[in-house]
Amino acid sequence: MRGWWREIAGLVLPVACGGCGRPRTELCEECGAQLHGGAPRRVRPVPEPAGLPVVHAAAGYENAVRALLLAHKERGALGLAGALGKALAGAVRAGAGSLSDPGPLLLVPVPSARRAVAARGHDPTRRIALAAAAQLRRTGTPVRVAAVLRQRRPVADQSGLGAGDRRANLAGALEVVAGGGRLLGAGRVVLVDDLLTTGASLAEAARAIDAVDGPDSPRPGVRQAAVVAVSPSSFEINRNWK
Repeated sequence: MRGWWREIAGLVLPVACGGCGRPRTELCEECGAQLHGGAPRRVRPVPEPAGLPVVHAAAGYENAVRALLLAHKERGALGLAGALGKALAGAVRAGAGSLSDPGPLLLVPVPSARRAVAARGHDPTRRIALAAAAQLRRTGTPVRVAAVLRQRRPVADQSGLGAGDRRANLAGALEVVAGGGRLLGAGRVVLVDDLLTTGASLAEAARAIDAVDGPDSPRPGVRQAAVVAVSPSSFEINRNWK
């Protein structure tokens, strides 16, 4: 119900830029340039958690980009999903070129806790993933979204936790839903999320997917991930990475 109300409210209430508050536009040209203006880069948190796939990010998590992600996630600015999905699509495309496996791309969003989805009235990462998939299809990339991950146990709020505590908090927390293993065989898996901080969530998601087939599976493990944004320090450190 809450999600439907937000959809309707977005059509009738005054519109302001989610990045800077400028009236009469959901995303102004200046804020859009911060989100889409740079080339996606490979990024790596320090310390890097074991099992983290290669991650590409579209932008640094600061200024307008930070405001846009928070507006979409926490304040229900659902119309921003298209712009955020376009940024995520660029990060997916930057990393997918290094994959040699045949077949379409399979975007697997990192799941949010059920209570967080209920409180927000929508699943922001899944919504952005769907928008990214639509953008990639428009440019000729075969892709689909497979929301096959779920939390198998409650986890603490990650905000305020350091890298080690985040890894401990998420260890063994995710699993693939029943029947999800069959879907995962339909393409090259790319994990997607809105934000990379310590990498604990992406590493745990990769572990859960790889656990479906076991160590002797002929299918390669998860090797690729993409996010809209990453901490600005990591984004700059990795500016020249190939």
